[in-house]
Amino acid sequence: MMLADKNAVIYGAGGSIGSAMAEGFAAEGANCFLVGRTAATLDAVAERIRARGGRAETAVVDVFDATAVADHADAIVEKTGSLDISVNVISQTAIFQPLIDISVTDFADSMARLVTAQLLTTKTAARHMIAQKSGAILFFGGSAPGSKVPGLGNVQVGFDALEGLRRQWAADLGPHGVRVVTLLTGGIPESFPDIPETEPARQGIHDATLLGRAASLADVGHVAAFVASERGRSLTATQINISCGALGD
Repeated sequence: MMLADKNAVIYGAGGSIGSAMAEGFAAEGANCFLVGRTAATLDAVAERIRARGGRAETAVVDVFDATAVADHADAIVEKTGSLDISVNVISQTAIFQPLIDISVTDFADSMARLVTAQLLTTKTAARHMIAQKSGAILFFGGSAPGSKVPGLGNVQVGFDALEGLRRQWAADLGPHGVRVVTLLTGGIPESFPDIPETEPARQGIHDATLLGRAASLADVGHVAAFVASERGRSLTATQINISCGALGD
């Protein structure tokens, strides 16, 4: 197994993307620490992982509380000896509306929360990974300058902001043996809210691909596990394109 006995913390593990990554890590032998806002949702993901022979623990942690995030990570390291993989895919800041319909206050607040949560969780993981001189931090979404999908609101704008963070984190952490990589997706239709407002975006993603299909949640888990493993050890400071050809050179 590619991730045998590695320790992975997944922030936002109760959501579709986070659970897909957690299941992908667990299938490759990782000990998965699932973090989110709702215990019942996290427990459901953990039960699926355990039913397939994987290992998962859950914790309700406020990712906007620096002390809570640090205490949780410290407890993982104290228990297991390392923090090898960190992923933050919290989604509560997404606003799927045309920009013209989003108030300035709502937009600014959502962007601040997105960046704050990413900074807190990445700083916490980095502190442990620098000490152990190894680790992989994964970002999700990626920068897509050619995106022409309407109705995404702050979603792609947020991904572009996080990609700027990822570039700097990769530069800062590379000398310490820590890798920072983004999964560039072009969108995962399965993960979108099942509401009429998202239908144009979902259809646009399918129409833009070269393969006639969009990446699935299972694809996300498989690629994330590879990137986080030693088989992906030459990958850092880059985006891994899993957009089925929707985004490319």
